[in-house]
Amino acid sequence: MAKQPESDSFLDMFSRFGRDLKVPNIEAILAHHRKNLEALEKSARAGAAGATSLLSRQREMLQDTLREISDMAQNYKAPGNPQELMTKQAEFAKKSFEAALKNASEVAELVKRSGTESVEILRERIKEAMEEIRSGYDKKK
Repeated sequence: MAKQPESDSFLDMFSRFGRDLKVPNIEAILAHHRKNLEALEKSARAGAAGATSLLSRQREMLQDTLREISDMAQNYKAPGNPQELMTKQAEFAKKSFEAALKNASEVAELVKRSGTESVEILRERIKEAMEEIRSGYDKKK
């Protein structure tokens, strides 16, 4: 079976169409949009990397929590009196709450960092695009 040629990208087809119609500055227009698409791709990659690290860290947190619960269950000895039982339960509740708070804080920071990086990539591209538009407008004057 004969190998089919790879299809042209959207930008390649648009470029050929623009040249066929003799659209002025078609390469500059395409270069501008190519940069936009590259920025979107880079932003998506940063977001995906952030999501991957977040899921990895959450898995580690869950494993740590399960290990602590397992250790506690294995080392559990029924206390001799109700006051000891209440003290141990309060201690466990306190440790659990502190761990949950620490983990939630860490997850929030990971999400914030990932989102900030993705948005910063797009913000920088928008700034560059505005400069390109401004410089193109100044040349026409």
